[in-house]
Order: sequence, then C-alpha cells, then structure tokens
Amino acid sequence: MEFKDYYQVMGVQRDATDAQIKQAYRKLARKYHPDVSKEKNAEARFKEVGEAYEVLRSTEKRAAYDQLGKNHRAGEDFRPPPNWNSGSDFSGGGSSGSSYSDFFDSLFGAARAGRTNQGAYRTDRGEDIHAKVLLDLEASFNGGTRSFTLRVPEPDHEGGVVYKQRTLNVQVPKGILAGQQIRLAGQGGPSLESGKPGDLFIEVEFQPHPLYQADGRDLTLPLRVAPWEAALGATVKAPTPSGVVDLKVPPNSHAGSKLRLKGRGIPASPPGELYVVLEIALPPAKNEEAKAAYAAFAAALPFNPRANLGV
Repeated sequence: MEFKDYYQVMGVQRDATDAQIKQAYRKLARKYHPDVSKEKNAEARFKEVGEAYEVLRSTEKRAAYDQLGKNHRAGEDFRPPPNWNSGSDFSGGGSSGSSYSDFFDSLFGAARAGRTNQGAYRTDRGEDIHAKVLLDLEASFNGGTRSFTLRVPEPDHEGGVVYKQRTLNVQVPKGILAGQQIRLAGQGGPSLESGKPGDLFIEVEFQPHPLYQADGRDLTLPLRVAPWEAALGATVKAPTPSGVVDLKVPPNSHAGSKLRLKGRGIPASPPGELYVVLEIALPPAKNEEAKAAYAAFAAALPFNPRANLGV
C-alpha cells in the first residue's frame, strides 16, 4: 500500500500548529472545491485534502499517524502493524463504501471517521465568531432589543469568505452581566463546504454610567449628604435602578460609610446588591451669614480632624 504524506498534501511542516493546519485547509478547500474550482482534478484533490485534514486536525489521529510513519521510507510498501489501533476511540474497521483512501481506512477505519453510512464526504461546520460590544446599564436593568453593527463573515461567490458590516437586532436578556455572552445561532462563519454556519457569540461590557458602578451583579452608588445629615442621621432620597427609595442614614455616619440595599443591584438571578457610599458635601461660605454659621459651629464644637496624625 502506498504511504500518504498528509503534511505534504496540506503543504505544511511536520511541526505545524493547529492554527497553521486549519489555515492551510481553508486555503486548499477553497481552491479545490468542486463547485467553484476549474482544476481538472479538483474533486480528487478536494477529497485528498479533506482526508489529510481529518487526520491532522485530531490530536489522537495525528499522534498515531506520526508514530507509524516516522520510520517509513519513500517507495516502500506500507503496512500498519496488526491490531495497532485496538482500544483507540477511532478504531472500527474499514468500509467498502468509504470516500477516503484504503490507506486511511487501514489506519483508522471508516466507522468513526465522521462520514455517513453511505460514505459521503464530511461537511464541516463553520467557525464560531466572537465579538465584544458595549451596552448601557439600562439594557441589563430592563432587557430588550439592541442594534449592533458588527463585521461578520459571509461567503463570497468564489467559495471564500469576506467580512462585511451587518446591523443585527439582538435581544438582550434582563439581568445580563459584564463578561457574559449572547449566542446567535447560525450567525457565525460560513462552512467552506456544505455544512451549517457557526454561531456568533457577543460578549457584553458596560459603558460608564453617570450614577452607578457595576461589579459583577452588584452596583455602587456614591451619594452626597450634608454634614448634619451624616452627624444627626436622616432619611434621604436615593435613586436605584427600580426607582427612588427613602434611605435611612444612621447618626454619626462618615465619608466612606457604605449602606446596603439588598436586591437593588442588577436584576440577575439572584439579583445583586446596591451599595450606597456616603460622601460629605460642605455648603460653601459664600456670604456673611454662612461665614457666621461656620464660626458659631467651630466655637460650639471644637474638633481637630488631624488628631490621628499627632498634630
């Protein structure tokens, strides 16, 4: 039996990476696809390339092929050792209806080579495509449809792939978090043969929000309060994604005090928390009355904010 050099068929080195092998396959599959190629031996070369790719794309098949072929010399009759592939998940015996070569079937068998019972040539699924988009937080609060313009792959009339801008209307689920993905089935890369297209995965990131900072499913809201509200305690209005609430500020609160509003964060499952971080807002001393009020306050309540520094 003639030994087949699958690396030579693919035009790659024996130490080629998976990415290099895939790139070579795409190039050759486009060149020899029977529907578009004008080469006289296009169909035979297309099947030969597909057979080589079937072996080299699989870690197990490639390792077994390399092991058997390393001592083979050109011109010698090739015979695999008996039962060499027993116990391997690609074993399964030959098939008289195979569209691959006898060499392939003698090594791996036809039953698990990825073909139909009639020996039809394997049709590979298109590549999955990944993209990242920026969403406003309101999209996560409320859900709904958003439009995105993305560069996505489309087949051209020569059997290749080109990238074109396309506007997609995407249903954003309520409660989606930064880093999560939305899957659009069949919107990915086209198959180079007659298989199904891949999927498009859109990863979500949030735009900066004027009020809230997102951390996973939790939100943080900086909230300014007056000095007397922080010192004496008060009930103040605070915005949340689901509406304005009355927030109780405990007496003797200070800048940086953190108050938790349970379940008021991103409405995921379970919902996140909303953490309100207090900031002390000082009224400006713009007029004599304000200056007099500050002077009276200083006289009535001596206070050294630098006492912890020893000065």
